[in-house]
Amino acid sequence: MRQYAPATQRNRDPILGVLARVVPAGARVLEIASGTGEHAVYFASRLPGVHWQPSDPSSEARASIDAWRAHEQSENVAPAIELDVTRRPWDLEQYDVIVCCNMIHISPWSAGQALLAEAPRHLGPRGVLFLYGPYMRAGAHTAESNADFDRSLRARDPSWGVRELEEVVRVAGKHGLRLDEVVEMPANNLSVVLRLS
Repeated sequence: MRQYAPATQRNRDPILGVLARVVPAGARVLEIASGTGEHAVYFASRLPGVHWQPSDPSSEARASIDAWRAHEQSENVAPAIELDVTRRPWDLEQYDVIVCCNMIHISPWSAGQALLAEAPRHLGPRGVLFLYGPYMRAGAHTAESNADFDRSLRARDPSWGVRELEEVVRVAGKHGLRLDEVVEMPANNLSVVLRLS
């Protein structure tokens, strides 16, 4: 059963614009927390020669990903695999790029820390970890709408919430990832490009 995330239609082209610059032609890409699978089939069809591996801890999400894959006849999108970032170490191969959209704030910070620790172990030389979502900067929200979103997240689960970009970069640095680029996106989101040193 294909699921739909309304935000996907709005954010997919701006995200693709950044990915087109940082994903090498023919790259092997692992997507973390692929959700509905809409991003996977859209990006994979527009990035030259990539092999896209979607993943999600939810069986319902994986079913949606595979339904989208079948619907779009996406030959360069692999069947979705089960991956919970907090179950370490990950039993995975190496990839050129790891993509993670809208997970760090909709999960406990321990999940974000696990992602930042494990990703470098599964990236090849000069590999890229691409993150997308809302972030605080210098301890403050970048827009009132982000502050409202943060409150709504924490009301749903106190362990969720919009993270501080500087803390994400600090933890990434402990594991050999350096900040390469921050791109301001629509709706007060950021694309964050981290690269293996």
